[in-house]
Amino acid sequence: MARPDKAAAVAELTEDFRTANATVLTEYRGLSVTSMKELRRALGINTKYSVVKNTLTKIAAKDAGVDIDPALLAGPSAVAFIKGDPIDAAKSLKNFQKENPFLVIKGGIFEGKSVTVAEIMKLADLESREVLLSKLAGAMKGSLAKAIRTIDALRLKKEAADVQGGAEAKVAEVPAVALSDAPTVVDDAVPEVTPEVTE
Repeated sequence: MARPDKAAAVAELTEDFRTANATVLTEYRGLSVTSMKELRRALGINTKYSVVKNTLTKIAAKDAGVDIDPALLAGPSAVAFIKGDPIDAAKSLKNFQKENPFLVIKGGIFEGKSVTVAEIMKLADLESREVLLSKLAGAMKGSLAKAIRTIDALRLKKEAADVQGGAEAKVAEVPAVALSDAPTVVDDAVPEVTPEVTE
């Protein structure tokens, strides 16, 4: 590879390292061209899967400020630069490896830290961001519906109490007839008796 080509390759790899959410290093020895195409298709448009030269990858990783264990860059290497959801990409790699044992996952970088093969497999077993968001939305919707039912029940209870309280208030508003306000009955038929004085 000519020097300008090397410089261009390093610059491209450096940019890939800088812009990737996660990076997975693999060995592809034994995979056919058709299998490689299937793997790229499985990884989707948000992951760039590239066959790389180890020496150039070391230089690019260093330029990008990414620390890669040199042991990961032994043998024929290909790197998955994941720009989308790392969980989806890890699932795709794991599923592809089940059917194509020639693909060897060696390790990677996730959130700026080195991750082992076991950690990548754990990541693959997690639910994707979309699934988690839909579950969260469902839980929030359920909680919101429950809150609305509770608020509605409280509103109905308050309305019932207001109606009952209003009836009691109307009964209380009816004036009681005081004895002093009662009409005086004067019986004209009863003669007034005056005591007789005897000497």
